[in-house]
Amino acid sequence: MTYFVYLLVAHLKNNKKVSYVGYTNDIKKRLNLHNSGKGAKFTRGKQWKLVYYEKYDSKSTAMKNEIKLKKDYKLRKKIILNK
Repeated sequence: MTYFVYLLVAHLKNNKKVSYVGYTNDIKKRLNLHNSGKGAKFTRGKQWKLVYYEKYDSKSTAMKNEIKLKKDYKLRKKIILNK
């Protein structure tokens, strides 16, 4: 099965951007869940846009790389600024 690590961005009312990192095996379904208010608690009430994703062949590899991306704020900021 294929898994994805993804980065979402939402724009707040004060013109700031907020990002969210997760993993899934169905990006479209997961993005729709986040935008419908049924995703992770942090993502509720915001309109998210997919700005980056990576594809993996195993769930464990995807989870490891999700943690790395979550912790690497400089890389997240670089990805967001390039989109």
